[in-house]
Amino acid sequence: IVNAQVAVKSPRYAVFDLAEGKSYVFRVLSANKHGISDPSEITKPIEPQDTVVVPSTPGQVVATRNTKTSVVVQWEKPKHEEDLYGYYIDYSLVGSNHWEPSNHKPIKYNRFVVHGLETGEQYIFRVKAVNAVGFSENSQESEAITVQAALTCPSYPHGITLLNCDGHSMTLGWKAPKYSGGSPILGYYMDKREANHQNWHEVNSSLITRTIYTVEDLTEGAFYEFKVAAANLIGIGQPSDPSEHFKCKAWTMPEPGPAYDLTICEVRNTSLVLLWKAPVYEGKSPITGYLVDYKEVDTEDWITANDKPTSKRYFKVTDLHQGHTYVFKVRAVNDAGVGKSSEISEPVLVEARPGTKEIFSGVDDEGNIYLAFECKEATDASHFAWGKSYEEIDDSDKFKIETKGNHSKLYFKNPDKSDLGTYSISVSDTDGVSSSFVMDDEEFERLLALSNEIKNPTIPLKSELAYEVLDKGEVRFWIQAESLSPNSTFRFVINDKEVENSDRHKISCDRSNGIIEMVMDRFTIDNEGTYTVQIQDGKAKNQSSLVLIGDAFKAVLAESELQRKEFLRKQGPHFSEFLYWEVTEECEVLLACKVANTKKETVFKWYKDGSGIDVEVPDLQQGQCHLSIPRLSRKDEGVYKATLSDDRGHDVSTLELSGKVYDDIILALSRVSGKSASPLKILCTEEGIRLQCFLKYYNEEMKVSWSHRESKIPSTEKMKIGGGEDVAWLQIVEPTEKDKGNYTFEIFGDKESYKRTLDLSGQGKFIRPYGNFSWIKQNLLAIIRGMTVKNRGKVIGGLPDVVTIMDGKTLNLTCTVFGNPDPEVIWFKNDKVFELNEHYVFSLEQGKYASLTIKGVTSEDSGKYSIHVKNKYGGETVDVTVSVYRHGEKMPEIKPGQLAKPRPIPPSEEFALGR
Repeated sequence: IVNAQVAVKSPRYAVFDLAEGKSYVFRVLSANKHGISDPSEITKPIEPQDTVVVPSTPGQVVATRNTKTSVVVQWEKPKHEEDLYGYYIDYSLVGSNHWEPSNHKPIKYNRFVVHGLETGEQYIFRVKAVNAVGFSENSQESEAITVQAALTCPSYPHGITLLNCDGHSMTLGWKAPKYSGGSPILGYYMDKREANHQNWHEVNSSLITRTIYTVEDLTEGAFYEFKVAAANLIGIGQPSDPSEHFKCKAWTMPEPGPAYDLTICEVRNTSLVLLWKAPVYEGKSPITGYLVDYKEVDTEDWITANDKPTSKRYFKVTDLHQGHTYVFKVRAVNDAGVGKSSEISEPVLVEARPGTKEIFSGVDDEGNIYLAFECKEATDASHFAWGKSYEEIDDSDKFKIETKGNHSKLYFKNPDKSDLGTYSISVSDTDGVSSSFVMDDEEFERLLALSNEIKNPTIPLKSELAYEVLDKGEVRFWIQAESLSPNSTFRFVINDKEVENSDRHKISCDRSNGIIEMVMDRFTIDNEGTYTVQIQDGKAKNQSSLVLIGDAFKAVLAESELQRKEFLRKQGPHFSEFLYWEVTEECEVLLACKVANTKKETVFKWYKDGSGIDVEVPDLQQGQCHLSIPRLSRKDEGVYKATLSDDRGHDVSTLELSGKVYDDIILALSRVSGKSASPLKILCTEEGIRLQCFLKYYNEEMKVSWSHRESKIPSTEKMKIGGGEDVAWLQIVEPTEKDKGNYTFEIFGDKESYKRTLDLSGQGKFIRPYGNFSWIKQNLLAIIRGMTVKNRGKVIGGLPDVVTIMDGKTLNLTCTVFGNPDPEVIWFKNDKVFELNEHYVFSLEQGKYASLTIKGVTSEDSGKYSIHVKNKYGGETVDVTVSVYRHGEKMPEIKPGQLAKPRPIPPSEEFALGR
């Protein structure tokens, strides 16, 4: 055991002094205070060697294009690569500063393909080596590389179509290769041969730059077939499949020839857009439109997408089934009919590609309107083809196209209404990436407004130009912007003439709050006109104007002069509140004012109609002065004046107590007095009955009314209306049966009215008057009797006259009581009021359900019980005899159905006397 006498705390230990050429095996034991563990498994034999260190850093790293989602990474090997386990490769998206491993096991070679990268994104790479000791330092980072497919020859063209024939030549069209090979296609080479011939013959020695070509010098009546190959910088790609056999015979049919170059773009989940080119052969009349046909690949029947021929050379096919595959064809139409069908398109799966992007609109920092599109799949050979109405845009006067990497923008140079329409883009050398955008009125106006804001920025305002009149009569003109920079400038213009800062026009600007103001010291008749503030802050501008002409100017001038006079008035003793009136709770009218800036020498005086009023001199230091009018009447009308004067000046306040002011005071007095109105009282007089309402104050000019049975009563010989200083009355002369009923007195205040009501209905009859005074009392007693019968306290529910109950039970006597007003209810036992306790419990619910409960009755509870129900109109008493018998005794016989008879209680003395 090598380390038998050494305590090793690290799980790593260097063993020295081993003999060269010999093999050793090892094992490890662990130990703690309780002892030593079992040994570990024995290692494999190992022979001592020279010291091994971490590998040196790999050399230059080079990344090259491979596919649309992968990159080939190569690097120089480390200078010391002995005993290497291999290499690890990391990658990072440019600008992210985040590294990801490409492999989880070391690779032996200095070349590795990194997969799973995003097409169009830029990446950098680094490499480190690893051996038994550990990892090397990371290599230097590679140059950034955009993930694109490596350059190759183009793929093959397809869809060769005969477009026209005059008997000696044929015009052919074809579809460009699906992939350009990463480099723009420079052109095409075409070969031909007659049917049943083996050898192909070159048609052109120089490149054909378009996808349409007319082959000359053909034999009329012969059959030919053709093939086409595309070329780029790398070389010539594979040729297309041979076309079908075309007969060289002149076309003379009246219908059009076939449309060609069918292109499918903007494939989404339920729709796509189909483009094509017009037939070379029109027929005997111009082409008027096109019909679009489609079908699913596994069906036989074609469906025509448009009921009427479309005049455009594009068509959006909708209502397709997501996930289904379709083919399409186009037929041109002229006056002669429907022409030859185009070649059938390649099958297309109707499904939006993951990550599909659309054209979006915007305005740049310079205010230029643009449409933009991003395509990560674009390669160096890709071409962003912008179109309007699906026709490629080549108008450099109206549009500018900028394409950088995988972004392209279409700028509108001079946008106007002619720019409305459908815009499209397609990106070549991709898997059909395309999109469209409808520029309608609403979107165009939005972009135009945004462009105008950027090109002609406006300083936003919190407040337009406004004015206020200050205390001294100065006029302040001010405007507030949302914000102003320290470099902002401004100017005030009055009637087209700029105004400079001066004592007359004090101009200032608080840029921190965005406030610009001008204070005019003296506003006069010469200042009528238009006021304007112009502001500029960098490129941004704004202005606001205020027109003070005519009535608007006169209003400002009047307010300014008033404030100036007020300022001068307040330099001496003055009224801080001019004369006003108020009514106290005692119906006293006070004329009041408030004074300010007084001193001991200041003199205060009251006047009425120009004559002084001899009253106690008020204490001006209190700041308030009052003149009391105890009982207002017409003699108090007039012009009241209060004056203040001392060596600093003189001030006057006037109040005309007449007309509407007098009427308003009467209404206020009515309000206070109406709140104090007593209930209506009945007074017997020699003339008949007088209804009276007592008030704190009454004036015949107060607005009051008397009503009988809700009909207003005018003052007549029969019904006299009047009053005194503290009472309003209605005299009913020689009352008769017709005078029975409800009487209402109403007094009207400034905000509400106050009512008092008395019911003179009764069961008795009015007695014909004979003699002096006795008939009044008799009639009044008749009224009282009627009111008594109707409203007195009563027992309605009824109680039995006799109750028999066994001892130990609980007795409950319950009845319903009535009265208006609510009656008082008292219980008696043997004509004496008894004290209620736990044994005797009394309750009155909702003012009408009265009950007496005797818990656990005994023989001592036998006796007469009475309920006494009474209000001011009188009442009644009901007696109940309670008989308690013992358990085991025979229950006494009682006669059923007998109710206790009530005994009347007369009305209160106060009511009987008519008070």
